[in-house]
Amino acid sequence: MDRRNPPPLSGRVPLAVIVVDSAGLVSHWSTGARRLFGRPREEAVGRPAVDLLPVAGVLDGLSGAAYPPPQEPVFPDQGPGSELDPAWSVAGSYPTAGRARLFDEPGAGADASFGTDTSFGTDGSGGTGEASGPGERPVVDVLWWAYPLVGPGVERLLVLAADAASTHPGGGAADAETVERIAPGFALHTEFAGSEQLAKRLPEILPSMNPLESARITAQVLELGYPVLELSRHDRVPVTPDWGVPRRAERQARRLAAEADAQAAGARPVPEEAPDLEYAAVREHLEFLNEVSGAIGTSLDLARTIQEVSAAVVPRFTDVAGTYLREQVLAGEGFPDGPPDVTTMWYRVALEHTDEPGRWDDVVPVGESMPFPARTPFFQCMTTGEPVLVPRITEEMGNAIAAQFPKRDISPLINHRSMLVVPLKARDVVLGFMILLRHRERPVFNDMDRVTGAELAARAGLVLDNARMYTYQENVADTLQDSMLPHIAPRMPGCDVATRYLPGTRLGRVGGDWFDSIKLPGSRLALVVGDVMGHGLNSAAMMGQFRTAVQTMAGLDMPPAHLLRNLDDLAQRLGEQYLATCLYAVYDPVESDLLIANAGHIPPVLVRAADGHSELLDVPTGAPLGVGGVPFETVRVPVAPGDRLVLCTDGLVEVRGQDIGAGLAALCESAAHPAASMDDACDTIIRALNPRDGRKDDVALLMARLNGIPRADVAAWQLQIDPREVSRARGLVRETLRGWGLAELSETAELLVGEVVTNAVRHAHTCPVGLRLVRAGALLCEVSDDDHGVPALLSAAPEDEGGRGLRIVSRLAREWGTSRSTHGKTVWFELPLPRAGR
Repeated sequence: MDRRNPPPLSGRVPLAVIVVDSAGLVSHWSTGARRLFGRPREEAVGRPAVDLLPVAGVLDGLSGAAYPPPQEPVFPDQGPGSELDPAWSVAGSYPTAGRARLFDEPGAGADASFGTDTSFGTDGSGGTGEASGPGERPVVDVLWWAYPLVGPGVERLLVLAADAASTHPGGGAADAETVERIAPGFALHTEFAGSEQLAKRLPEILPSMNPLESARITAQVLELGYPVLELSRHDRVPVTPDWGVPRRAERQARRLAAEADAQAAGARPVPEEAPDLEYAAVREHLEFLNEVSGAIGTSLDLARTIQEVSAAVVPRFTDVAGTYLREQVLAGEGFPDGPPDVTTMWYRVALEHTDEPGRWDDVVPVGESMPFPARTPFFQCMTTGEPVLVPRITEEMGNAIAAQFPKRDISPLINHRSMLVVPLKARDVVLGFMILLRHRERPVFNDMDRVTGAELAARAGLVLDNARMYTYQENVADTLQDSMLPHIAPRMPGCDVATRYLPGTRLGRVGGDWFDSIKLPGSRLALVVGDVMGHGLNSAAMMGQFRTAVQTMAGLDMPPAHLLRNLDDLAQRLGEQYLATCLYAVYDPVESDLLIANAGHIPPVLVRAADGHSELLDVPTGAPLGVGGVPFETVRVPVAPGDRLVLCTDGLVEVRGQDIGAGLAALCESAAHPAASMDDACDTIIRALNPRDGRKDDVALLMARLNGIPRADVAAWQLQIDPREVSRARGLVRETLRGWGLAELSETAELLVGEVVTNAVRHAHTCPVGLRLVRAGALLCEVSDDDHGVPALLSAAPEDEGGRGLRIVSRLAREWGTSRSTHGKTVWFELPLPRAGR
């Protein structure tokens, strides 16, 4: 064979599977083991493993083993020309692998133990199937892997073995390079009673096998009835899933001690352990970190990320993993300056373990927030930002740590276990930490584990910090959006309003869509919906400026077209890159009409209460705000009590690949559906038009039920410009309130009307002064005159004769205000209606 270019390995070969219990006795002997070693199951099960297997040194590490001293195993020939390396003999707490040569010594009895007189063959007949003359010894070159098992069961060692000749495409013994590149893949064995539980732990036992390979191999095992050996040129033996690989100095010290013992007993020297074991361990650590890195951070959801981090390390790296985060991480807030201290609160966000269910829940429940005292490994980790390793927590140490937590006894959970505390940090800030514990039956954490844990925590910390920053940005976006969107009362005089805002699911949570309702003089209501083109913070900031400008100009009682004209000028002053659409409507509940102007927005929908018919209102579209030079037009639309007006942004009706007309038709249809309430009507529209693949744009929806105000609840008079009309105005108010059953409001209303009418008569020019009372959720009083000067609150001195009227109005009225109109100004105030039953 050409050793420089060995042929590729492929296919599967039978694999012997043997399980050894804590007493060192064989508890499972597969059909493959019978074929490879020549003993039936009845003879093998229950016998000491050292009598049957070439792995005597491995069995030394089994705790509680009670078996006779092993006889000297038959190691490979060490003579000149031998191509097989010596078998590795490492303490049973570490995964090991090796090679051995099984042969028959002439004259041996049938019951002789392994390595002396017994013949082992692959055909189950006591030989290899090869011809042998007198004095020749048929041999079988065996590759074997031994894996310590941990857990509540009695199984403590899994041994896999295969005929080396079967791994060579041309037959015969495999060369050294080929052998080094063989790694076993364990699959479900139908003859093993505990195979179902063992198969669930395959990732822990054989981490190099991915789930797809496991499924493929299992399918063959179920069909053929025996485990298999996967051959690969890319793997190196041994695989070391439990990480317990001794360092070079430890190996050297152990080897020297073994040599001294061997010399004292007159035996041959113990061969040095192969350095490939340590290299393989490093490779396995790197593979583990790569796999964990791919398993965590699949989303920016903080809770999901925490679960991914915990699940990635249990049970493969540790048996218990508790994750603690600072409260600010979960809240998406910033951190105070300086390192954590004994007052820092830590939130237990996850706890994964392999113990019996419920053991940890009562003592350290998930969701608890607590500080950590000083003089504990946890405090040391969080303050230094470095991992803390405790190879074995003695009972004295565990009790001392538990004494720091007087409200609970954690000593049974930590005593006699190995502990590693690793910080979760990013950008030199400790976000949290993980407490990792291994059972006493498992190898303790070592320096390599400390490095692996620190690297794992560093990667997890970055993922958690990204999730934290995303949560923080989401909170900022939500706060910004909430602050820019109004909180509209559901019931206003003559009108009920319901709204919905849905952020775009793909482009972020902040956008430029907005809606608003603004109270106007005369019980009128302005309804606004708009959309700044673009997305993100810039659009949201521009939306805030537009909304503020609309509120200011609406308070001046500008006609809709005039208001949009001024808003267009503002958009051009802010910059050419800013464009927006806007629809502005003014509803007069007394006159039962709408005044509407549009700046490039989609038209509104009106649902008639009389017959339930819905229609798109024919409103001139106009140009978007910011284009400039395009006139806007106001149209009047008569309405009836009970009609519903629907305003929305284009994100609700636009669907990729469809004409917007189809979306508007769907809007009309869904708006016409009867609903028990305004909120239900809005939800019906959202469900009907929400695309299955998510919205790419924001959605703002405003629905108003135009109830109107009956004429019987409105009283209006014209007053002459004469001081004597003030007394008449008081009398008119008194009589009207008595007729409405509001006599208890008469005294306050007469006082305030007298003050406002006196001011109007004093400043009016030629037109009569208007006085109007409206009963609609509150008592509204309006006084109008033809003077454009708006009154203001004054600080009147004791000797001043005037300046106190509006101060009295401001003190006694629930709300009051002033507005200009084309004919002059209006001063209004509201008084709350008496509660029913008073």
